[in-house]
Amino acid sequence: MSTSVLTERYVHEVVRRLPAEQRDDIAEELRTTIADTVEGRGSADPRVAEREVLSELGDPVRYASRYTDRPLALIGPDLYPTYIRLLVTLLCTLLPAVTFGLVVLDVLDDDNLGSAIGSGIGTLFTLGCQMIAVLTVVFGVMERVRHHKGVVDAATWTPDDLPEVRQPDKGGVAACAAAVWYGLLVGLIIWQHTAEPYRADGAGGDTKRIEVLDPGLWSGWVWPMLAGLAGLVVVQLARVAARGWTVPLAAGNAVAQAMFTLPLAWVFNEKSVFNPDFLADADTLWSSTDQAYAGTALIVLALGVSAVFKSFRAARG
Repeated sequence: MSTSVLTERYVHEVVRRLPAEQRDDIAEELRTTIADTVEGRGSADPRVAEREVLSELGDPVRYASRYTDRPLALIGPDLYPTYIRLLVTLLCTLLPAVTFGLVVLDVLDDDNLGSAIGSGIGTLFTLGCQMIAVLTVVFGVMERVRHHKGVVDAATWTPDDLPEVRQPDKGGVAACAAAVWYGLLVGLIIWQHTAEPYRADGAGGDTKRIEVLDPGLWSGWVWPMLAGLAGLVVVQLARVAARGWTVPLAAGNAVAQAMFTLPLAWVFNEKSVFNPDFLADADTLWSSTDQAYAGTALIVLALGVSAVFKSFRAARG
């Protein structure tokens, strides 16, 4: 049986991917199949019919996989759902936890929040890429081991594996409580500035009234913090009206949280939160190291990020 160069090229591409002991038999079978199919077309131009037949047979790599049962995907459909669930879990829990822990250790070691945050961003990106790469390689190897052993059945799944449906956020009590809390913070900041509630010993044994927070904040950082708190009050009241989080409300919450938490974290890091006169008089009530200030700044940032994440998660249902 004579075959064209095109058919021979196709047969060669198929059989070179097969075990040596199978190549001759499958090559002969494939040539026969192609020739019979071309002849059955009854085309006036056999070359056109041959190209049509080879096109219908498809990519020789895919055709060869019929005989070897090799996976043509890095991770097949049986393992893919488990791969995605595990990947999301690692990226959403272990990655931020490890990154946050390393940032805290850097702050405690160097007492430089800016440098620690920069290092944390690099760690977040590098470690995240490493997690994705390692998990992908592991599942890719598992896919090929399963096919090599003939284990290709889908993993057992039962309705017990279904996750719990998150109850929709209806706003209500939680939102009202949050609005009241943010409103109280606004009132407390303003009250301690106007009432100067703390009494300290002055010159000559006189008692003087002073603020608890640093008066210098009123020339700058306190205003975006107050604006952020006011924005959070508005967002929470709007959440009550909307009967839950929406994406626009979550976006507004993110902006308001940033306006409040970023300046607050900064002044903690700069150790400029409290009135120096208050600290000098209340040294028995407040004893703090630089690391405590930096650690508090990190906690403020973590709480703000957590609040933003939860609002977007609730908005997306």
